[in-house]
Amino acid sequence: MSKLERKKWVIKYCPEDSDAIENIAIKLGCTKTLATLIYNRGYRTEEDALAFINKSQEVLHDPFLLNGMDDAVSRILRAISSKEKVTIYGDYDVDGVTSVSILYLYLKSVGANVDYYIPSRKSEGYGVSEGAIEKLHSNGTKLIITVDTGVTAINETEYARDLGIDVLVTDHHECAEALPNAVAVINPKRKDTTYPFSSLAGVGVVFKLLCAVESKYSNIDVISATRKIAYDYSDLTAIGTVADVMPVVDENRIIISVGLNRAEKTNKVGLASLIDVCRNGEGRQTKYKKDKNLTSGFVGFTLAPRINAAGRIGSADTSVNLFLSTDKSEAQALALELCEINRERQLEENKIADMAYEIIENNGYVGKSIMVLDDPSWHHGVIGIVSSRVSDRYGVPSILISFEGNEDPYSPEAIGKGSGRSVSGMNLVDALSASADLLEKFGGHELAAGLSIKRKNLEPFKERIEAYARKCFNGQEPEHILDVDCELEISELTVDFANELSALEPYGVANPSPVFVTRNVQITDITPVGMNRHLKLTLSRDKKYLNAMLFSTSPQDFKYSIGDEVDIAYNLEVNSYNGVSSLQISLKDIKISERIIHFESVNEEIFQSIRNGESSLDYDYIIPTREDFGAVYQYLQSSARLGKSVYRISKLLLDMTNGKQSPALNYIKLKTIIMVFRELNIINIDEIDENSFSFRFSYNKNKTNLEKSNILRKLKQTYIKK
Repeated sequence: MSKLERKKWVIKYCPEDSDAIENIAIKLGCTKTLATLIYNRGYRTEEDALAFINKSQEVLHDPFLLNGMDDAVSRILRAISSKEKVTIYGDYDVDGVTSVSILYLYLKSVGANVDYYIPSRKSEGYGVSEGAIEKLHSNGTKLIITVDTGVTAINETEYARDLGIDVLVTDHHECAEALPNAVAVINPKRKDTTYPFSSLAGVGVVFKLLCAVESKYSNIDVISATRKIAYDYSDLTAIGTVADVMPVVDENRIIISVGLNRAEKTNKVGLASLIDVCRNGEGRQTKYKKDKNLTSGFVGFTLAPRINAAGRIGSADTSVNLFLSTDKSEAQALALELCEINRERQLEENKIADMAYEIIENNGYVGKSIMVLDDPSWHHGVIGIVSSRVSDRYGVPSILISFEGNEDPYSPEAIGKGSGRSVSGMNLVDALSASADLLEKFGGHELAAGLSIKRKNLEPFKERIEAYARKCFNGQEPEHILDVDCELEISELTVDFANELSALEPYGVANPSPVFVTRNVQITDITPVGMNRHLKLTLSRDKKYLNAMLFSTSPQDFKYSIGDEVDIAYNLEVNSYNGVSSLQISLKDIKISERIIHFESVNEEIFQSIRNGESSLDYDYIIPTREDFGAVYQYLQSSARLGKSVYRISKLLLDMTNGKQSPALNYIKLKTIIMVFRELNIINIDEIDENSFSFRFSYNKNKTNLEKSNILRKLKQTYIKK
């Protein structure tokens, strides 16, 4: 079952004539629709709405409220003054890469003896390891500062202490009961936290660390230090925060807003090169110059995958080197390299996704509360992205495990590296904690986590986590909810309105890009794009045409046809080429229109009452004539010649009656004709559901006598012509 068949649309309550909404619209000088969106986000007064738009209700908190900050700052200042070797130990995703980059750039700027280390995803895996600490000890490191990792590295921190290395942990992942015995553990998720905001990204925690260090190093107040750090490093901080899907509330909203504006005119040669390359064809010849605003969407869907790709397919050092580069030629070469690595990542991702879908469909996974899949060949740097696609497609948590790199991947002692994604209703870290005795290590967030497991523990793990997930969802299949902001008429969809929506930026968790619904639009064209991985649709109603993109849906997975009337749920976007702006819809879901569903439901009820002999309708309304049979046969034969082999009964009826091939035809007669064709094998017909069928013609030299149909005979006997 595809993701297009699973989603339940939940449309927020939108009071039609609310005085509050009207007042917000007047106060902000905006459309009533935008005022409704602001109102539905919880900003119910004119003052609150204005503060939301101006971002004046958020503040940047004092970094010294973070537990351990004073000790951390003192230790860093001592390392700077004594020229001790400091190594930044990071993670290989965007959050980790940006964390490493801003801390390295800052420490370098104040004269520190600094280096960085990011473990290899393939050979070392996630997190701090004793092997890595041994390497750092041999190169003279005296202080390790972890970024976006380290909060569970209890044994590793002790090992470093034994070697004479101090460890300072900065992280934002879930904390265990015990913390590492480090110089300081700076994490807003600490159980004993005194910090007012717990949802900073890893790079956000480092940003706060820099503000605190700068305040003491330059002997200035925290506000002045924060302004300086924001000017120099908010660009990369924003990118890491968006990429790690942090809630866009509280100080994250300020960090992202300020950072995206700063990134537009960044003084970092590498970041500027990556933005330019992504905007203008990745070095390939293009007919048009693409103009894209630096929005959270552009970061999340364009920049972040390229930064991430290096750590997934190759080495995260490529991304760090890009951000540290001061040479334009070198930076452009590195940016193009990231784009090429990302294309490799996409090919690998698509290959693994196809394998995962095949395993699910052919091995009884559909209907499970969680899907745990494994393979000895999967590239473990990509399985997290595929897990996200699996969970989106099937609406349940999923974990993909790769045994790649083991000498014997089927050995009981072989180590598998896994990555999982969850859905609302199950905390993935809690689920893994319930199976901790079966895992080598694990960690992450509520909705995304990683793990290591021995082959011998895989089956017990699958059984236990399935039981855990089943309990979370009370034995029911998780509902795949799509939150919709409001319904729009097609006449309201304009470039001006789409541009007006930018007032709600930046988007992200807790402030998502608005989702709209428009009903009763017709599909007028379907074009596969991206090697058949995506679809471009042309939609129309009332002589207005719209372009829409449906990502991650192949032609085979798309059950609709040209001419179908559908309801659509979507985000609005503005595409710009050579300075010319046009409206584009990014589809979130698509369904047969409620109007058609209602029509079919009413007629299906009538049809069943007729089959049961309970109808008072006239014979001529119920019983199709020979001419009706001939008209339908000829129409389907003509459709087959044009390559159409699937029909919804209501759509076939509409085509035939509008075209006047059979003006007296109705739903009851048409469905009876289809059933008789199938019964007598006049046409090979397979029922898809009660309202849809597929068909094919086979050569039959003999004419079929319709009177041999038991269906038709019974109807005629029940409803005798008067």
